[in-house]
Amino acid sequence: MQQLQTGLKGRHLSMIAIGGVIGAGLFVGSGAGIRATGPAILLSYALAGILVVLVMRMLGEMSAASPATGSFSSYADRALGRWAGFTIGWLYWWFWVVVLAVEATAGAAIVHNWIPEVPAWLVALAVMAVLTGTNLYSVGSYGEFEFWFSAIKVGAIVVFIALGGLAIFGLLPGTEAVGMANLTGHGGFFPHGGGAVVTGMLTVVFAFMGSEIVTIAAAESKDPGRAVAKAIASVIWRTLVFYLGSIAVVVTLLPWDSSKTGTSPYVAVLQHIGIPGAAPVMDFIVLTAVLSCLNSGVYTASRMAFSLAERGDAPRSWTQVTSRGVPRRAIWASVAFSFLAVGLNYYSPDLAFTLLLNSSGAVALFVWLVVAVSQLRLRRRFEQEAPERLVLRMWGFPVLTWVAIVGILAVLVTMLFDTAARPQLLWSVGVALVVLVCAWARQKRHAVAASRHAQSADPQEEPVH
Repeated sequence: MQQLQTGLKGRHLSMIAIGGVIGAGLFVGSGAGIRATGPAILLSYALAGILVVLVMRMLGEMSAASPATGSFSSYADRALGRWAGFTIGWLYWWFWVVVLAVEATAGAAIVHNWIPEVPAWLVALAVMAVLTGTNLYSVGSYGEFEFWFSAIKVGAIVVFIALGGLAIFGLLPGTEAVGMANLTGHGGFFPHGGGAVVTGMLTVVFAFMGSEIVTIAAAESKDPGRAVAKAIASVIWRTLVFYLGSIAVVVTLLPWDSSKTGTSPYVAVLQHIGIPGAAPVMDFIVLTAVLSCLNSGVYTASRMAFSLAERGDAPRSWTQVTSRGVPRRAIWASVAFSFLAVGLNYYSPDLAFTLLLNSSGAVALFVWLVVAVSQLRLRRRFEQEAPERLVLRMWGFPVLTWVAIVGILAVLVTMLFDTAARPQLLWSVGVALVVLVCAWARQKRHAVAASRHAQSADPQEEPVH
């Protein structure tokens, strides 16, 4: 069987792990959460961050014990059955091919603003083509691009927090210490009530999607178990520093109800503390985050497609790899739909693209739920069959696993009663049901084929003379 090659280095995985949680949504989308929740958005990020930490620890336990390209899809296959691995694998693939179209469109809009003469659709096509090319060349080229994209994002966040921290204490020229005025004034810390914290989670929880990429990428490194353990160990401080730290700077320096926080809060902060050229600098950083997401999206979708094909849940031809160990057909199959989705966006942005976005909106929560349930079952199996493979254990098992399951279900229920989030949940459930029906039909077909094969293999009775 053709195999993927171990072309990712330790520094690649480290930066993929660190930068995987920093997307364009943090720089731009956080404004909507701040306006809807107020300073209490910090609690929303903290609660969502706790869920991510628990899920990543569970996923890390399984990945360190049994590294697999399909990651949680492979574990769902083993823990819950072929139907589960099939369903969550295809849903995750769907999520990323939709994200590719979304990010390509977002990146094209930024470049088009810089160079209006160039059509946005042409920029989106060019960006998709370049990053598809890097992934087709080798896994090492994906890792190298992602290393530098992530380095820029991480550097930007660190500088932002450092400058913001100095401004909070009045240590930058032209600034005065702000104290707690913006956190406790303007309606208080909970201007919309405590319930807004849970609602606020709906706007921030999806920003954490991407944390799991390192567990997929680890399978193409020389020491996957150790790489996963190292990456998971850093998930807590990454969440605290990058999300809570940067959002704390925003809501401390600016009133939550300021019109500036609703558009681009990071640009507003930099302009507030007197940093020249804040808007174009942040546009460049957001573009970098978009390119990073595109790069990782091509990689992640293709590896999930490859894993599905290996298990017989996708066309076998997708397992074919090049001499450099790249699953070329799985990559082309993944980006083909994304090219089509980009075209749909320019043809019908108000209908087709909205439906695509809604159909993948709750997939992150479905993935996390499957990870938790799979770990609940596989942990006991590992303890019985190979306890020495549990080099990274989930904390407080099984209590914290159940806490995560209840937390994820609570967010899903909240989505059902939130008018803005409900379409995402309902459309995502609809797509999930379609995939489940496909899984059932596939399983039924294989069962019938196996039964016929068994009957044909039985020796015929000798006739009685």
